[in-house]
Amino acid sequence: MARKPAVDPDMSVDEIMRRWPTTIRVMIRHRMLCVGCPIGAFHTVADACREHEISEEDFVLELEAAMVG
Repeated sequence: MARKPAVDPDMSVDEIMRRWPTTIRVMIRHRMLCVGCPIGAFHTVADACREHEISEEDFVLELEAAMVG
C-alpha cells in the first residue's frame, strides 16, 4: 500500500509546489502569493501560514489532499 505524502515542516513552499504541482491550486485558493515569490524558496509552510494568517493545521491537510489527488 502506498504511503500518503506528508508535508515536511522543513520544506519550503517552493519545494512543495515544485514536487507536487497540484498544491499550487491550494495556494491560489487561499490568495497566497507564494507562487513565483522569491521568498517561497525560504519560507516553510508555517512561515507562509503565519504571514497570510491561515490555520497551519487546516492548510497542511489541504496540501496533503492535493498531493494525492
